[in-house]
Amino acid sequence: MEHTVSNSSSVEQILNLLYAAGYVDATNPDAPPSQKIAAGLSWCIAAITGDDNTRDIEESFGLVGCPHPLRSSHIQDLDTDALFPVIQWLASHIRQNQEHCVNEVHHAENTIEVDECRTSIQALSGNLDELNQRKMNVVKQLYILQERINKEGADSAVQKLLSLLTSLKNLEKQEKYFQSNRDAKHSELQDDISELERKITNDSDNENLPDELHHSFGELVEKVNLMKKQLAARLRDIVVLRRQIDDLPCQSEVIQYERRLSELYAQIQGKHRQTRKYYATYNALLEIKELMLKETSLLNSIISQFQEAFSSTDGRIKLVHSMEGIVKGSQQKLERVHVGLQEEERIRNDLKDRYAAATGEHKHCYSLLKAFQAQCAKN
Repeated sequence: MEHTVSNSSSVEQILNLLYAAGYVDATNPDAPPSQKIAAGLSWCIAAITGDDNTRDIEESFGLVGCPHPLRSSHIQDLDTDALFPVIQWLASHIRQNQEHCVNEVHHAENTIEVDECRTSIQALSGNLDELNQRKMNVVKQLYILQERINKEGADSAVQKLLSLLTSLKNLEKQEKYFQSNRDAKHSELQDDISELERKITNDSDNENLPDELHHSFGELVEKVNLMKKQLAARLRDIVVLRRQIDDLPCQSEVIQYERRLSELYAQIQGKHRQTRKYYATYNALLEIKELMLKETSLLNSIISQFQEAFSSTDGRIKLVHSMEGIVKGSQQKLERVHVGLQEEERIRNDLKDRYAAATGEHKHCYSLLKAFQAQCAKN
């Protein structure tokens, strides 16, 4: 009776070992123990070898290299002394295989993450090279713009561009600072890769390694995004600078504006001369009208007083004095008119002299221009 109880306990331990190893049918109450043990042994051998083909128990144990002998009769008779060490060896071997598979999976994941990290570093280096190329293009464009400013004579716009050039220099300083730290950061990343490879090789800290890789990769992505933002800001500054330069008139536009202003000035001068002529004509006619009115008034006064003045000697004397005063006033008026005429003639002569001098200067400039064009044609 005691042997039966001990044998049942050993069989239960064997089934528990099979269940712990992963064979879930070991707890099936409907199957007899010998059948469950036989099926569990077949499952363990298949789990170790990876082969599901059905073979004899003794042949299968020869394939897996079990150091403990086992025959089919041991299973049928539930010989726990022969079964227990075999089941223990199989369970431990299955656990080792599972741990090995897990380690291989971790190793593959770590290798993939290291490759991704290297790819990110290469992409970062490519972005840095592209940034350097764009910086060279920006400097070249600024040089071209400076030549354009000097060529078109836009001196008034130079002061406006100084602040923009200062901003560009600040951006260049930031870029130089970034480039100076690039090598140090690259060395640091290489050290991180070496450390990760060392950890992968030594199979140490396998649980925390993926988290560290993800953290490092996230930092690299953030830095790349930051550099992209800086590059976008720099490009926006360049676009603003280019727009401001385009707002300045070029040499042809300045010449066109000057020509149009000259035409407008000539038109205004013509209108001014015409208006002055009209005003002079109006003033002359108005003065003639006033003189004619005075003459008419004087004649009417003489006619009305003539008969009365000749009726007495005093009247005739007064009339003579009155006529002398009229003649004297007329002479004074005539003298003032002569003075005004002389002043106008003097102004006219001055204008003629100035016109003659301007004509001579124009001829001299024209001759110099012809000589300059001839020399340019020769050269």
